[in-house]
Amino acid sequence: MRRIETRDDLAEGAAHLAAVCPVWAGVLPRLGPLPLRRRRDGFPAICDAIVGQQISTAAASAIAGRMRAAGLLSARAVARADPQALRDAGLSRQKIAYLQAVARAGVDWRALRDLPDDEVAARLVALPGIGRWTADIYLKFALGRADAFASGDLALAEAARLLYALPERPRPAALTALAASWRPWRAVAARALWAYYRLEKGREGVR
Repeated sequence: MRRIETRDDLAEGAAHLAAVCPVWAGVLPRLGPLPLRRRRDGFPAICDAIVGQQISTAAASAIAGRMRAAGLLSARAVARADPQALRDAGLSRQKIAYLQAVARAGVDWRALRDLPDDEVAARLVALPGIGRWTADIYLKFALGRADAFASGDLALAEAARLLYALPERPRPAALTALAASWRPWRAVAARALWAYYRLEKGREGVR
């Protein structure tokens, strides 16, 4: 199972993309060094992904900052928190319910580290408020899985539309098909697409 741990891993993945696709070969030099975007696995990482669902990166960063200031980072703290404290951080009632349910679920985060991607995703998606996008973000950033992708991410789809001059933003199935040749380095392609999105749009597509 390939993992992204260092910049050398990113370079290996980028070399693969350039080798299989002339579009990538042309654009990668414009993007500069790709970010590792790694974070420690466990509840704080899944919490961060849930917070970021369907809101701007600026809004997600602001909420995460308020949660940090309030000491609402650990599963224990979130599970025991008064919902009003979470509302004060900027969370919706729905996300408060999701976060507290996940915090109380007793997930063995260490056990996920060596499971195959699909098994990790299946276990995460079984939890309240976690869909495939959130699971893929966790796989990519918290576990460093080199082929995790998140085909439902709107910024990735928009970046792919721009990069390949597509007539419309590809839906998840079409983006998955487009990304097939990028295996086993689709997580590097995702980082590059987010970088391209920032270059073209002037804003971040992911935290």
